[in-house]
Order: sequence, then structure tokens, then C-alpha cells
Amino acid sequence: MTRAVQKRTLETRARLIAAAEEVITEAGYEAMRVEEVVLRAGVAKGTFFAHFRDKEALLELLIGTRIDAALDRIEALPAPADVPAIIEALMPLVAVMISERYVFDLILRHSGAAGKAEIGPIAQTFARTDQVLGEWLALGPFRRDVTPALLSSGVQAFLIHVIALHFCALHQKQTLQEMLAELLQAWLLPGGTRA
Repeated sequence: MTRAVQKRTLETRARLIAAAEEVITEAGYEAMRVEEVVLRAGVAKGTFFAHFRDKEALLELLIGTRIDAALDRIEALPAPADVPAIIEALMPLVAVMISERYVFDLILRHSGAAGKAEIGPIAQTFARTDQVLGEWLALGPFRRDVTPALLSSGVQAFLIHVIALHFCALHQKQTLQEMLAELLQAWLLPGGTRA
């Protein structure tokens, strides 16, 4: 009997996730409403809250899953040998993060940098990104006066900064890639030289 209950629970959760993904595809992350998700999943609203604390918890799971999928693609690449290759390799991750301003805001709130006590799916992706970047930076022709872990933290900080500027009307003179290239060349290359 316990297995039947567990199976139904997993099936219900999967229906809720699938319904949320449908709503997001049609209307976007910010427009997703719990009422629409439960209607499409064919469950009561209380069932939603038995699976997810709130709308944001479901969105954190969905966005974390998309970031993980982007990181799977990134990890499959050979280690980039220069700044332009790093930027190109990071574009699947950037695409998820800039898909909506709401998504970026949610990512920041759940990144672990906002003093949130629990480590959720999005915070875990930041740790995974840091690991991937650290491994790349240890192999390439990058600065050696600081650790690859510190270099990786800087890359993530610059990435977040550039994405924030991407959403700012005052900073539309350069593309996201151009802004990131300028910062990463100064940060990663010995003496800040250009690649």
C-alpha cells in the first residue's frame, strides 16, 4: 500500500510540474498562477500546497532544473582556452537567466547570497557553476596569482553584474557579451591583457 501511495504522490507532483511548465510556455514565469496550475493538473489547491510551499518554491524547482540542463551542456564542452570561449560556453546559462526579469530576480533571491537559510535547487546550481568554472580556469592560460576558486567566484559575480546591467536601460550601449568580455579579460588574464 505504501508504494501505491508513493507512486500516486510522485504522479501528482509530476502532473503539477507539467501543468506549470505548460502555463509558463504560454504566459511566462511571472504570469504563472497556482490556480491555473491546479486546474490543468486536475487537483485541489490544497494538493498543490502539500507538494510545494508556495508558487516560488515550484518556480525555484523549475528554474533550477533549467539551469542544471544548461550546466549539463556546458560541462560536456572542452575547457575553454580564452575569455571569448568562456563567454560562448556560458551562453546557455545566460539564456536561462535573462529569459525574464522575473526569473533573474528569483534567481538572485534564491542564489544563497540573499541570506536565505535553506539551500535549494537554484543555490545548488551556483555551487555547480563555481565548480565547473574553477576546473576550466585551473586548466587555461589564466591568472595564477589567485586560486581558480577565487577566479571562478569573480566570474560569477561579473556575470550577475552584467546580467543586471542587461536589464537596465542606462547600459544598453554594449551587448552583454561585450560587457562581460571587458570585465573577464581584466579579471582573468595576467596583467588584465586582452585575449
